[in-house]
Amino acid sequence: QVQLVESGGGSVQPGGSLRISCAASGSLDSIIRVGWYRQAPDKQREMVAAITRGDSTWYGDAVKGRFTISREPAWNTVDLQMNSLKSEDTAVYYCRAYSKSGAPLSSWGQGTPVTVSA
Repeated sequence: QVQLVESGGGSVQPGGSLRISCAASGSLDSIIRVGWYRQAPDKQREMVAAITRGDSTWYGDAVKGRFTISREPAWNTVDLQMNSLKSEDTAVYYCRAYSKSGAPLSSWGQGTPVTVSA
């Protein structure tokens, strides 16, 4: 199992930037992929970015070109750099780790809230 703790959220004005982090502990060698998700009020949780052991990345259409996911080689942290933030990026952001079989290795944590508002 893997334990993940999200941090770094806060309030920012539209057009601003924020970097959030996902700190991992536990059986890090079993991680093949980590995804960042977000859930806005009254909306379903959606994946916004993911990174694999081979450093391949994926981004949702809504954040492509604005968000960048990165990781430390040993999976100690997985960061999400968010630029050109919009009000619609307001949400609680979560991270989750997956094994080679696709099964989740971590439970949903508390998340870190991001508010984009003038």
